[in-house]
Amino acid sequence: MSSILTIAVSGITAASERLQDSASNVANAESDGPTSDASPQVQANTPPAYTPKQVHQVPLANGGTQALTTNVQPATVLAYDPTAPYADANGEVAKPNVDLANEAYQQLTARYDFVMNAYVMRVYSRMMKSLVDINT
Repeated sequence: MSSILTIAVSGITAASERLQDSASNVANAESDGPTSDASPQVQANTPPAYTPKQVHQVPLANGGTQALTTNVQPATVLAYDPTAPYADANGEVAKPNVDLANEAYQQLTARYDFVMNAYVMRVYSRMMKSLVDINT
């Protein structure tokens, strides 16, 4: 495969991973859980809060890009919800640290990355077709 196509495919793969992680963050934005201050019994009987992911794209030495997924730090923030059965003594729960505005930005970025890399592949295909037509 041509290096141009390899680079475009790596961009499409990274965009896909960015979109998948962002969609997962949005879907689980309300998946809270007990705080680290909750009793051991509550922590044992309640699933922890969702840990959001973030994607970092890094360039590869031979061209292209790679998406590295890491956990958002801090993974949770305190939120007041005294009605939750796993709330601590202060009525707080651990809520995933998801910024919906940033997630919208990540999804738009993934969309544009995908479209632009698909466009590169289409132009390359047309260029190769023209080259074959010239040689025949």
